[in-house]
Amino acid sequence: MGPSAKDSSLNIAPACVEDYRELARKRLPRQFFDYIDGHAYQEKTGHNNVKAFEDLQLRQRILRDVSRVDTSTHFLGRDMDMPVILAPVGLTGCFAKRGEVQGLKAANKANVPFTLSTVGICSIEELQQAATQPFWFQLYVIKDRQYCIRLLERAKAAGCDTLVFTVDLPVLGERYRDTRNGLSGNGSLLGNLKRAWDIISHPKWVLDVPIGGKPLTFGNLQEALPDAQGLNDFKGWVDDQFDPSISWQDLNWIRDHWHGNIVLKGILDVEDAKQAAAIGADAIVVSNHGGRQLDGVPATLSALPDIAQAVQGKTKIIVDSGIRSGLDVVKALASGADACMIGRAWSYALAARGEQGVSHVLAIMKNEMRVAMSLTGVNNITELNSSVLIKPSER
Repeated sequence: MGPSAKDSSLNIAPACVEDYRELARKRLPRQFFDYIDGHAYQEKTGHNNVKAFEDLQLRQRILRDVSRVDTSTHFLGRDMDMPVILAPVGLTGCFAKRGEVQGLKAANKANVPFTLSTVGICSIEELQQAATQPFWFQLYVIKDRQYCIRLLERAKAAGCDTLVFTVDLPVLGERYRDTRNGLSGNGSLLGNLKRAWDIISHPKWVLDVPIGGKPLTFGNLQEALPDAQGLNDFKGWVDDQFDPSISWQDLNWIRDHWHGNIVLKGILDVEDAKQAAAIGADAIVVSNHGGRQLDGVPATLSALPDIAQAVQGKTKIIVDSGIRSGLDVVKALASGADACMIGRAWSYALAARGEQGVSHVLAIMKNEMRVAMSLTGVNNITELNSSVLIKPSER
């Protein structure tokens, strides 16, 4: 059965990330599902991110001793059960009740890092209370440097050891689905009525999230807007805070105020990767923001090998965008990455089944990694390199 063929099985239990995507589509109001699922403009880069992984083939090898396959790794000072990190995703608490906390708990149980978004519903302090391991914090490029410093202080106080600094959002890409659904604001009366119907026609979600998951505010930004009562109250402030003037020189103040690991997220060009390594970034994330910023740029997997070759181990490399399985993780590591970030994969699972869903997706991906490593004749992460991939000229 081809990848586009309709699955006619009983669908008793979800077996993969795509199954969780379908469950999330059914459970969420359309506006929130599209927020997770959508990309920028014509969505070509978003689709190409996934297709690049689908097109890359693994080299199957036989009669090798693979009785001790180990998916674990040591990355940025911590031991992990697999080289997978839950990426920062905004509005996660709108997908399930206190969604960031549920994602964190699943990550802790799987022994992989969780990254809290600046625009998460749950605050740094709420995650601190739930955490059994240090979590990562993601910071956007925002104009109010003093509030940035305050966020960094709160993250340090909560025990965060790694800062993910997102650098590919000086301006917000146009996401047509959000415009059509009214999430971008300025809706007509008819549009607002349609949005309201979209909400109330999902009663289970309403009971779980807007009623059971209060307050639906940006927990990390409450100090900036203490009188805000809901997400719409924050929108104007957030939109005004994207800073198109930031440059490489401005990154010095981050190091002045953060002494843990610094990860620059949003690198897609070889020269930018070299510059990030030169200024001492502990890691970079090869990312096109999941196809949510600039349409028509390369898929991250396409950009990864040249970037890995260029930095030559001077900084660690994470890759995101398009990763939907443990097989994709193996392909990414074989192409030069040290670890992978997943965003949509865990968001679909969270929206469908909360913490249980995220735990299941992580378990699925770990087993898929183990199978892929076994059938390519590899016992541990350090053995994954281009030799397990079939070159286009060999097909």
